[in-house]
Amino acid sequence: MRNYWLFFLLLASPYLSSSQDNFPNLLSERDRGRVVDEILEDRLDNLLPELMRREGVDMWILISREYNEDPVMKTMLPSTWLSARRRTIMVFYDQGGEEGLDKIAIARYNVGKLLKGEWNLDVYPNQWEALVNIIKEKNPQKIGLNYSKDFALADGLVKTEYQEFLENLPESYHDRVVSAERLAIAWLETRSAKELEIYPMICHMGHQILQAGLSEEVIHPGLTTTDDVVWALRQKVRDLGLDTWFHPSVSVQRSDMGNNEFLRSFSRRPEKDVIQAGDLLHVDFGITYLRLNTDQQQHFYVLRPGETEVPKGIQKAFKNGNRLQDILTEQFKTGKTGNEILADALAQAKSEGITGSIYTHPIGSHGHAAGPTIGMWDQQGGVKGKGDYPLFPNTAYSIELFAATEVPEWGKLVRIMLEEDGVFYGEKFEYLDGRMTEILTIPRK
Repeated sequence: MRNYWLFFLLLASPYLSSSQDNFPNLLSERDRGRVVDEILEDRLDNLLPELMRREGVDMWILISREYNEDPVMKTMLPSTWLSARRRTIMVFYDQGGEEGLDKIAIARYNVGKLLKGEWNLDVYPNQWEALVNIIKEKNPQKIGLNYSKDFALADGLVKTEYQEFLENLPESYHDRVVSAERLAIAWLETRSAKELEIYPMICHMGHQILQAGLSEEVIHPGLTTTDDVVWALRQKVRDLGLDTWFHPSVSVQRSDMGNNEFLRSFSRRPEKDVIQAGDLLHVDFGITYLRLNTDQQQHFYVLRPGETEVPKGIQKAFKNGNRLQDILTEQFKTGKTGNEILADALAQAKSEGITGSIYTHPIGSHGHAAGPTIGMWDQQGGVKGKGDYPLFPNTAYSIELFAATEVPEWGKLVRIMLEEDGVFYGEKFEYLDGRMTEILTIPRK
């Protein structure tokens, strides 16, 4: 299977390729749709029954109206559906044993080839009546709906639809209605075998784009601004026929700045900061391809005249950043909560004399995806709710953090802010396309 998927993705339609940059050939829009639908069909047939049984929900109902879609439903729409139509109702019923799921759409249309439309207007003129008939026919013990206090991605059922559903549902079934929070998170966070085959290639593409953007081909010290680089990245993504799920950022640390300039990579970053020789550049960048997202942060050093390598103190600071990554991923164990992983990792870092902050999040169908939050930059004592969710196998994470180290050459702290994407397989964690282990120079050496 692995050979098939890599061959299909790398050698298929070359219409959007950029061979001069050695980027992989990208699929045509039609072929992308085929891959998306094959992955979705596999997830619905093979992954969803397992997740529903794990979470003890035998009927899962998703309800959305056009342009106001539940985030979970958006991930279940086929490639030819860019939004729900009118009111779309999806019903997944676990028939038990080897029979798998009955996948039903209470809608005027089949949802692609994946869900059969079963709303007969001649029998049930009212859509809610058609849904209630299915519920009575299947007689589920637990009816899962997408509402959640802590997870926005699992809280996609709007108030109006929830009220109308309960008004039409017979009173005898009301005590069977439960939150599908954990099931929704499980669906969003768990990567299938087919997704894990293609994800490394997508992360590799992200690395190629950001490293090309942070090079002498784009950056001319004394002339190029950080905002120039940001828009060059955006343009490259567009030229390749890809999408980005957030606006990139490029920030600067330099010897004559204060100790808090790293904060400028957030809201206070100047747009026209001219890049200079001797700058340590930081980039935050992500792409979307085949409904999977990347989120990557790396560092680059602009060589001064006569310099041939990154200053030793900055090299040491970078190694501390790599070590903090290792400390964090060594704490990944099935069943541990995000808050437990955070606390244990920070304690280990402190024992090794590393000063840092961890703010790692799941990634996959969304950039900031569903699953256990492992710290936030302003919540290093734990994150209530989202941090209490446990770690499961076959889930992907952006390992995001910083380590602060005193650099003698600069006489100040330098913060190495890293972010790389990887997967926890249950027994081990692996980066999808490796990670940066040394700072690249501009120009390259």
